Amino acid sequence: MESEWLSKWNARFGKKSYAYGTAPNQYFKNKLDQLDTGTILFPAEGEGRNAVYAAQLGWDVSAFDISEAGKQKAMRLAEQKQVSIDYKIGELEVLGYQPEQFDAIALIYAHFPPNIRSNYHRLLHTYLKKGGTIIFEGFSKDHLKFRNKNPQVGGPSDLDSLFSLEDLKADFTDYEILELKKTTVELNEGDGHVGTGSVIRFLGVKQ
Repeated sequence: MESEWLSKWNARFGKKSYAYGTAPNQYFKNKLDQLDTGTILFPAEGEGRNAVYAAQLGWDVSAFDISEAGKQKAMRLAEQKQVSIDYKIGELEVLGYQPEQFDAIALIYAHFPPNIRSNYHRLLHTYLKKGGTIIFEGFSKDHLKFRNKNPQVGGPSDLDSLFSLEDLKADFTDYEILELKKTTVELNEGDGHVGTGSVIRFLGVKQ
């Protein structure tokens, strides 16, 4: 993966404060609270706020990212909350996850580079058990107008890195769609997501 991409995230996560706070994303929390515990994977998990929350509920948590700085803070947060998470560093295809390993996958602001995103989504699909759940929240293509007015709301600054409803439908076929919508939200997640933004939310069960 591009060294520029890695440098960006190491710089963001290398600061003392948690870029997006230590509380879980609200949409993710609401949906996870309705599921029975099991095995769950957090792609692009950064500083660990969502993974640590799941572990506190009793989930068997796996996570990965490319940023060592993010992992260090995630492990520190897990220690503070007295939970355990399995956190790997590297690119997805070499991390050794197995077909149908997970009961759930949480993609929360997992904006992978556009050139690998669909391949990552399709690979993640193979790691999810039949009957397993995808919980997804990410910035929509409409988000740029909000970001241009208020850079503090965060998110990618290029259109190709943002999501459309069609992107999700194309990448996650063979799912019972429990929710798929574009909506405007008020974010207050650390210093990195503050203000009004446009997101896509997807909740699906693998058929």
